Amino acid sequence: MRDINSLNKVLLIGRLGGKPEIRYLPQKNRQIARFTMATNERLFNPNTNESSDRTEWHRVVVWGKLAEFCEKYLTQGKQIYLEGKLRTRSWQDREGNKRSTTEVEAQTIVLLGKREEGTPEVAAVEPVTPDFPAEDETPSGSEEGGSDDVPF
Repeated sequence: MRDINSLNKVLLIGRLGGKPEIRYLPQKNRQIARFTMATNERLFNPNTNESSDRTEWHRVVVWGKLAEFCEKYLTQGKQIYLEGKLRTRSWQDREGNKRSTTEVEAQTIVLLGKREEGTPEVAAVEPVTPDFPAEDETPSGSEEGGSDDVPF
């Protein structure tokens, strides 16, 4: 059952730590990009009247067409706006230990800063639809039929 009172959304503005690492998944004929992104915040200490910067690093994963966009247009230091959601995945390392990591799965990327020739400003990806219906979805009948109990 889906909880309608929850939200998994991440909004970040920051700079790329390096050029995205691109891989192809041949069994699904899909591209994946991974990169790190830094966000900064300035902290002020009222006791010393000094400020300092704190940098937070985020692991980002991008799929499909949006990964192709990343490969073509993203470079180290490029400032971007990113919308996505948190994903945690687990695996076993070579020694058999269970490991896990949390990443931002990007769904929209907007290039910020100076615009370069031939560079689009926004790239978004359509949500991936699963190969199977969700638990709360039932197959619909004919598209022409319709139901009399639909409120609109």
